[in-house]
Amino acid sequence: MARYRGPKTRIARKFGEPIYGPDKVFERKKHAPGMHGVNKRRKTTEYGIQLREKQKAKYTYGVLERQFRRYFSLAVRKKGVTGQVLLQILESRLDNIVYRLGLAPTRDAARQLVSHRHILLNNKICNVPSTLLKPGDVISVRERSKSLEIISSSLSKHNHSKYPWLEWNASEMSGKYLMLPERDMIPENIKEQLIVELYSK
Repeated sequence: MARYRGPKTRIARKFGEPIYGPDKVFERKKHAPGMHGVNKRRKTTEYGIQLREKQKAKYTYGVLERQFRRYFSLAVRKKGVTGQVLLQILESRLDNIVYRLGLAPTRDAARQLVSHRHILLNNKICNVPSTLLKPGDVISVRERSKSLEIISSSLSKHNHSKYPWLEWNASEMSGKYLMLPERDMIPENIKEQLIVELYSK
């Protein structure tokens, strides 16, 4: 599936926060992109605020409109608060779990690890980044891929206690998806209720 391949700092500046992770350029230029970005004071409508929140969620998780709309439809059909269920679905993507486990420094890098068949899901190769995991699923690294520099480097900088819905086994380089995360466990700064309001119009 296609994904955004343009300049990421520009997107981070658009939303006023480093949605792709630490960004040195963003720290220097936090104003909106463009020649008028420093002094831009445009009044935003209610629809514009809701649309902005949806766009932020899409860019954060690397999902395009068609798939995002499908996730929302799935969230509506499930029991629970629609906005929270939507975020739980996005968090359950295989590429996101690989990123949360610290096997990759970014979601894009995690997506590439999955696509290049370095990741096992329940001891079977899975090369579809958008695969939705269920509690109890086990994610591990292929034996021949355990020495990859990107994986070892990322793991050395990662704090595995950050996400209580995941369990990490360092000796086997594998992680277990324990449960659906509650909203307060998800660190992303996304106002999911605005997305629900946007799609409910």
